[in-house]
Amino acid sequence: MRAGAFLLSVAVALAVALPADGLVPGATEAPTPVQVPAPAPAPAPPPAQAPGAGATPAQATVTIDPALPGERVPREFVGLSFELADARQLAAYGSRGNLVALLRSLGPGLLRLGGASADTRVAWTDRLTPRPAWASSVLDMADLRGLRTLAAHSGWRVLLTIGLAHYDPRAATREAAAAKAALGPQLAGIEVGNEPDSYGRHGLRTLPWTASQYETEVSTYRRAIAASAPGIAVAGPGVSGSRAFRQWGSAEVRRQHPALLTGHHYPLRCDSVPAPTIEQLLSTTTREKEAESLTRFLTVAHASGTPFRMDESNTVSCGGTAGISDTFASALWAVGYISQTIARGASGINLEGNPANCKGYSPLCAPSPARLTAGSLHAQPEWYALLLSRQLVGDRPLPTRVLAAQQPNLSVAALRTPTGALHFVIVEDEGGGAGVTLRLRVGRGYGSASMLALRAPTPAARSGVTLGGRAVAANGSWSGAASSPRVRVREGAVSIAVPAASAMLVTVSPARSGG
Repeated sequence: MRAGAFLLSVAVALAVALPADGLVPGATEAPTPVQVPAPAPAPAPPPAQAPGAGATPAQATVTIDPALPGERVPREFVGLSFELADARQLAAYGSRGNLVALLRSLGPGLLRLGGASADTRVAWTDRLTPRPAWASSVLDMADLRGLRTLAAHSGWRVLLTIGLAHYDPRAATREAAAAKAALGPQLAGIEVGNEPDSYGRHGLRTLPWTASQYETEVSTYRRAIAASAPGIAVAGPGVSGSRAFRQWGSAEVRRQHPALLTGHHYPLRCDSVPAPTIEQLLSTTTREKEAESLTRFLTVAHASGTPFRMDESNTVSCGGTAGISDTFASALWAVGYISQTIARGASGINLEGNPANCKGYSPLCAPSPARLTAGSLHAQPEWYALLLSRQLVGDRPLPTRVLAAQQPNLSVAALRTPTGALHFVIVEDEGGGAGVTLRLRVGRGYGSASMLALRAPTPAARSGVTLGGRAVAANGSWSGAASSPRVRVREGAVSIAVPAASAMLVTVSPARSGG
C-alpha cells in the first residue's frame, strides 16, 4: 500500500479547499503535515496557565484504521544537514565537546554535508589535487578521518555532497575514493551537486540549463567514481523544491537509478513581502501548501519504487529569520512536519543547521566563539522536536481521520508501535487560543494513555523549552520525562486536553491481561 494512503484526512463542517499553488517559488519546498485536530495531556495540565485560559477549548474526535498500517519508520529517519564548509569544525567534535552525546540521544541518524558551499566554496585537496582559485576553503583526508571518528562514536552515518558547479570529474573521483576509504561503512552515500536546478539562476551554468544536461554531467562523474571506488551509493538530485523535482527527480530515476531520491524544503522565504512571521509558519495555509508539495515529491518516488529523503529542510530560507527560526514556533512546525513526512512514507528528513548561528535556523549551535571552538553546543527549540520524533522509529503509520465541527489549527498523526501500543503525535499551533479537547477512539484492548508534552512559555520563546518537563543538559543528554501523566481508556476511547501552542506524544498502551 502506498504511504500516501496515510495522509491524515480532516472532516470538518466546512470543507477547506487547498490552494492550487504550492510554496512560493524559490523556497525549498517539501512535505509536511496535513493539518488536523490534535490532543495534549489531559490528566496533568502544564505548570504554566495556557494561553486563552478561561475560553472554551475546541472539540474534536480522532479515529484510526489499525488494519492498514504503513511501512516502518526507518532507524535513520531523523537527521541533520550542515554546509560542507562546516565539515572541518564538525569533524573536530568527534573528539571534543558534546555533539557525540547529542547525536547519541537521538539514536542512529544521517548527517548530511552539502549546501551551497559544496558547489561554490569548498574544494577537495590532496597531493594530486591542488586547491583551485575559486575555493575559499578545502576538504581533505584529515577532515574525513575526523568525520569517521564522529560517526563511529555517535552511531550516525554521513551523506556527502560532492561539488558539480566547478566541473572536475578527476577531483570528484579522488574525493569519493577518499571518502570511501576514510569513512568505510559510515559513508551512507554521495550526492552530486547541491540544488542543481538553480545553477542557471545563480550563474553557475549558462541558460538554458536542463535536467538532461545535469544528468549527463552526473553520469560522467558516476562512471569515473565507479571505476575508482565501486560500490558507493548515489543519492540525488537534491533540488530546491517539489515543482523542480517532478522533472529533475524523474530524470534522476531514468538516468541514474539512485539508491535514494532527495529534495529540499523551506516553507517560508527570507525575501518575501510582507516579511515572514510565526503566524504564517504555523498557519493552515502553509500546511496545506506543504501537503501539496509533499504529494509532488512522493508521487515521483512511489512511481519509481525509490526511497525519498527530505535531506535539507527548515523554517525560512537564507539561513533563517531571528524571531522565527530560533523560537519555539520552529519546534512546533518541525514536530508537525516530521510526523507528516512519516505519514506520507518518506524515508527520512534532515533539518538544516549552522553551528555558528544561534539566531537563524539550527537545531544545535554554539552561543559564543569560545563555545564553538570547544564544541559546547546548545540545544535550540528544534532539537526538542527531534527528541520527540525519534520516539517514532520502528512505528508504522496508520490512516487517521479527525472530525470537528470547526477546523482547529492543529495536526494529528497516528502510528502503531512494534509492541502493539499506539502513538498519537499532536501539534496545537494556535498561540492565543484555548486549546483543544480530543477524544481518541482507539478501540478495545487498550488500558491507559501517557503523555509526553513539548512546552514553552509562548511560540515566540527562545528559552524555557522542555520535553516531558525536562530540558537538555549541558552535556547534551536528555534524561527523559520528569513525570508521565496517565489517563484511563474508557469504552475504547481516551480524552486528552491539548493546551494551545504545544505539542504532545500520546502513547496508548494495551491493557494488561487479567488486569
